[in-house]
Amino acid sequence: MVQRTVFFISDQTGVTAETFGQSLLTQFDGASFNRITIPFVSNREKAEEAVRKINLTAEAEGQRPLVFSTLVHDDLRDMLHEANGLYLDFFDAFLAPLERELGVKSSHTTGRAHGMSANVDAYNFRIEATNYALNNDDGAHIKDYGKADVILVGVSRSGKTPTCLYMAMQYGVFAANYPLTEEEFESGKLPAALDSHRKKLYGLTINSQRLRQIRKERLDGGRYATPQQISFELREAEKLFKKYGVPTIDTTEMSVEEIASTILQHTGLERRFRP
Repeated sequence: MVQRTVFFISDQTGVTAETFGQSLLTQFDGASFNRITIPFVSNREKAEEAVRKINLTAEAEGQRPLVFSTLVHDDLRDMLHEANGLYLDFFDAFLAPLERELGVKSSHTTGRAHGMSANVDAYNFRIEATNYALNNDDGAHIKDYGKADVILVGVSRSGKTPTCLYMAMQYGVFAANYPLTEEEFESGKLPAALDSHRKKLYGLTINSQRLRQIRKERLDGGRYATPQQISFELREAEKLFKKYGVPTIDTTEMSVEEIASTILQHTGLERRFRP
């Protein structure tokens, strides 16, 4: 298997460089990558240090590392171009064609993608939505469901919490979640707090083998991760979803990003901001 070191270089947090690079690297199944992120490369000294690390890696490994960059300033980008790596620059690839098409020069301002100053309202929405998701995790505050945009429902470890947090942080969606337990399965009813917000409910289902794997990693032993208990919970949850007309999504082979995007598409929820 091909093995290469990959550097993600950024003058801010590195999130954009990582996302840009990772989306390309996932296309190469026959390769293994050692990923190194160098954020906040905002001056010549830090750029020189990044170049030094890239060159040392190339010398030690006998092959050029891959370098994904989202540096904005031309002088810093020119320095990285001189490093002994395959330099792949986000702005080189896209800014120049956009400038030609729009007939407008770009500002070359750092921090626009993830900085707070770019859109204070969006930042405040993100914080408020994230706090809501944390405070309404696992049915903690059912009295706050009136404020929810969506309420995710499912058995334990089906992906409710990470999906709620992702929707909050990326889209500003107020997402609560409620875990289905023995109480609901025995009564065959959803609690009144959920029934009164039935239009906001969205069910998460998952393959029994995958759920057992997840539960065993978290808490191996007792009934929690046994095939019998898992099959029972999934079967009863499915009955409740059908009884109350709750739309569902199978999360077995989906990432959190895919789950969140699918729910937004199916429900018609509007993003409060763009990531």
